[in-house]
Amino acid sequence: MHTWIDVLAAYLVRGAALVLLVGILWRLVRWLRTPVPRQVVLTPAPTTRIGVALLMLHESVLFTTLFKASRWTWLFSWLFHFGLALVLLQHLRYVTAAWWGWTGWLASWGYLASAMMLFGLFGLSARRIFVDRMRFISRVSDHAILALIAAIVLSGLGLKYFWPVNVLAVKDFVRGTLLLDDAESVPLHLGFLVHSSLALMLIVVFPFGKLMHGVGLWINPTRAQADRGRGQDSA
Repeated sequence: MHTWIDVLAAYLVRGAALVLLVGILWRLVRWLRTPVPRQVVLTPAPTTRIGVALLMLHESVLFTTLFKASRWTWLFSWLFHFGLALVLLQHLRYVTAAWWGWTGWLASWGYLASAMMLFGLFGLSARRIFVDRMRFISRVSDHAILALIAAIVLSGLGLKYFWPVNVLAVKDFVRGTLLLDDAESVPLHLGFLVHSSLALMLIVVFPFGKLMHGVGLWINPTRAQADRGRGQDSA
């Protein structure tokens, strides 16, 4: 029999997932409906859609534009995002039906991924504090987001190495909740409740701030358009 805590936790998780999905779709619709009367691609740019796709993939993985602009910012940003990707892949084991062997292998490197994230967060935070032009344009929300992500990483490390939680119970609760099934009881573990609450906060605010840059990159007209004019001129 579920308690009020189980019911509340299930609705919070489902509500956060709904806000994330609807919020992302809402931002995408607004961006896609914004008129782009002229091509504003940054040259040299690909002249075909396949070339644009390859360019966007290259940009998303290696952050080449940021590398050309600032090597230090690129280093901190790339380390953070790469560590984040590893952590998210590790967390797939909580939502998949089967235990994939490679997720367990990635979990064994969790300390390295977390260290990369923390190092990147430290550098990005220092940049907003000590670089004059970044300090001028930074808002309280920018610092708050970085602090929230750092708190999630630190609480996750605490769960993994100092105050472990029953991962099978977590998996059963998360899968049952997201699949709208009769979810198992939420693990009453203080560390897990803190970590998951912080993660839900991040999920809810994700669609409404600068964190959407990862999604917006793929529809940025300066990058996601083919240079049709150059192709016609050359023809």
